[in-house]
Amino acid sequence: MPECHTIPCLLSPWSEWSECSVTCGKGMRTRQRMLKSAAELGDCNEELEQAEKCMLPECPIDCELTEWSQWSECNTSCGKGHMIRTRMIKIEPQFGGAACPETVQRTKCRVRKCLRGAGMEKRRWKEAR
Repeated sequence: MPECHTIPCLLSPWSEWSECSVTCGKGMRTRQRMLKSAAELGDCNEELEQAEKCMLPECPIDCELTEWSQWSECNTSCGKGHMIRTRMIKIEPQFGGAACPETVQRTKCRVRKCLRGAGMEKRRWKEAR
């Protein structure tokens, strides 16, 4: 038999790459081409779509904090004072993420009135008895 000559399939040019599948970080993009005419005396095994990884700037990471601690004891034993509570930073903000809000809060407290004058020691001693 005489040798058969196959005519390959005809394909369109590749399209432009699509936009990245994400708006920040790692994603994928694709491009396609079309089959214009099938191969004669054979199959068309050419790929019609390609995909590749794409990388955009890192996604913003917002600050994350723990829950507030319990309020501390009043810092005085009598009169006006203050109490504090704190929370810790679990994740620092990165790549333009939201900044951390306050991590320490302070509030006023008032304990019984302080005794004044020379008789104060006597009064404390009587109270202790």
